[in-house]
Formats: sequence, C-alpha cells, structure tokens
Amino acid sequence: MSAHLERARALLAEHPVVDGHNDLPWALREQVRYDLDRRDIATDQSAHLHTDLPRLRAGGVGAQFWSVYTRSDYAGDAAVSSTLEQIDVVRQLLARHPGELAPAASADEMEKARAEGRIASLMGAEGGHSINNSLATLRALYTLGVRYMTLTHNDTIDWADSATDEPRHGGLSAFGEEVVREMNRIGMLVDLSHVSADTMRDALRVSEAPVIFSHSSARAVCDHPRNIPDDVLAALPGNGGVAMATFVPKFVLPAAVEWTRRADENMRAHGLHHLDTTEAGMRVQRAFEEAHPRPVATPATVADHLDHMREVAGVDHLGIGGDFDGTAFLPQGLDSVAGYPNLIAELLRRGWSDADLAKLTWQNAVRVLRDAETVAAGLGARRGPSNATIEQLDGPATADSGH
Repeated sequence: MSAHLERARALLAEHPVVDGHNDLPWALREQVRYDLDRRDIATDQSAHLHTDLPRLRAGGVGAQFWSVYTRSDYAGDAAVSSTLEQIDVVRQLLARHPGELAPAASADEMEKARAEGRIASLMGAEGGHSINNSLATLRALYTLGVRYMTLTHNDTIDWADSATDEPRHGGLSAFGEEVVREMNRIGMLVDLSHVSADTMRDALRVSEAPVIFSHSSARAVCDHPRNIPDDVLAALPGNGGVAMATFVPKFVLPAAVEWTRRADENMRAHGLHHLDTTEAGMRVQRAFEEAHPRPVATPATVADHLDHMREVAGVDHLGIGGDFDGTAFLPQGLDSVAGYPNLIAELLRRGWSDADLAKLTWQNAVRVLRDAETVAAGLGARRGPSNATIEQLDGPATADSGH
C-alpha cells in the first residue's frame, strides 16, 4: 500500500480534497463555547477534535464546506440566532488564520484559494429549520456566505420530510418547492443529505440547478435511511448533481447500524443527546465502546460505496463529505481530516485512474457550484425574489414555526 499512499499524496497535492461537510463549528460551540484560544486549530487538537490546520494539510484538503449546523430541536428565532453564531465562528476562524484559510463564496474563489496554497472555506447550513420558514432569512444566509442548505436535519420540518423522522408531507410541501426554487435563483446549492427519499425525488423534480448530497453514501451497500437509493443516484447525471460519500460508520458499515442504535440509546439513558460531543458525552460513548466493542469500518468500507456510486451515477457525480467532528466514531484510517490519503490509496489500489480521482476530490465539487452560479445568473435575470409565505402556499394549519 505504501506506493499507493505515496501516489495518493502526490495526487492530492495537485487535486486536493473538497470536503462537503465538517462540523468543527458545532464542536467548538459544544466544547468551549467558541473560546478559540482553548481550541487553537493552528496546533494539534487530536485530543479533542478531528480537525486542525496541521491535519487538514496532512490530509490534502484544499477546500472545506464548514457546517453552520444548529440542532433541529432548536426552533424559530432560536434556530436562526444559533445559525448566525455558527457563521460568526467560521468568520472568526478565517480572521485568526488568514495565511491558511481563505474565505470562498464562489467556484472562482475556490480556484484562487488553491492557487494561493490556502484552504478555501465555504459554509453550508444544515437543516431548513435554520431559516424559520422565511425566504428572506434564506437570502440573508446567502448574503452572509452560506452556499448550501441541507433541507432537513434529523427531524421532519414544516415543509420537508427527514430521512430519520415520520413523514408529514410525502416529500416537499408547496412551500418546500418554493424554497428549492429560491435557492436555485440565488445560487445556493440544494443539499439532500438527511432528507427522505421522497424529498430527494421532489427536489430533483423541482430543481433547475444541480443538487448535492454533502455527506451521504449508497443505500444499496448499507441499508440506512440516511443513504441514497439507487434510483436517486441514477437520476443525478440528468440533474448534474454530486453525491459526496460520508465516512460515518453507521451509514457505511451494515454491522455498525445496530451497534450505533444501542450506543444512542445508552446516551439517552444517561440524559444526553445522542450527538453530544462534549467531554462528558464522549466519556459515556467510550465506556459503552469498552463494554461493547464496535464493528470497525475502514477506507475499504467507504471505497465499496464509492465503487457502487460510480457504477450507478458515474464518476462525474461523486465527491467526499467526511462529517468530521459531527460523529463520535469514524473508520480506522479515516479517524481525522489527515486520513483522506488512505482512502485515495485504496481507490488507486482498486484501479481508479488519476483523472477519475481528480474529479472525485476537486473538480466535481467546483463544477457543481459553478453550474449553480450559472443557473442563478439566468434565473435572476428572469424573476425577482420570492416573498411567498408558508401560510400562503401550504395553508395556516401546516405552519408551526413556534414549535
């Protein structure tokens, strides 16, 4: 494998990884309430985080979509404020590390950052609850630099069904379709990770621009509702979108699905949110893992998904979205942002060409954002901002923004 690893590192030097999803901002909120002196990512943070600047460099990362996620049990104005705080900490990180991190809000700015040897830093909002049923709030997030929005997180919202909650709309409501159209108009990528299969299909039907899956893998390989069914993968070439394979063991390794369900139950039994990454939360997770050894995924596990996704969607529609700092457990060899060369080496071992890998790591993600910008330029010339409300489109009984 060492020759493959050497080749992988050389390839990443030329075509670095665009990673679709990293939850560092939320980890910084949970662990130190955004005290960046206590979690200085310029130094090794491996005791606390999956992410820091030295390991991003070692991993060959050239662009990162930082998730400006807020929990889906935050509702209304609290969800909006929390999202704004997440955007603010990304801006603080950029201000603290200007030699390493470059703000990027377009495909051209991604390419410019790469030419300068800096890591292009983009933002993605995770969950439509972040806009509190307001298209004006959606536009405000775009103005602040957010370049994708995941339509739901783990919970079904007022206008879109989640993959991991009870459906209420059969996919997207009429207002949900209007959200997609407005995202197309302004140039914000529609992210279909976390949403139900029906929401995926509705979004693909409505969207005039390419969509993304910022961190999802193949349902045919691991039957988890967070993954993408084959019919949706097969529709991606017609849309021009990109599916970014994730590393989360419970989404990629069938044996990990049941183990994780029991680990989540254990967290809740201790009065903790199952996604809690505080020191107290991680102590509970580690104790459970000691008592119940977990099935371990590897780069080969993720490569199995990418092989299948390439077969169904084609290599022009693949990317990578690790979900670092958004999960308690990771595959062996992909346990931090330094691990991407191990995955690329495994794909080289399987016969992936340099040209295919360049598309996977860099080119497809840059192209999908550029295509969304092109669509937005055309739509913006033809129609103005939508001021539709959820009450107008879905009726007063369906709006529940106060929760």
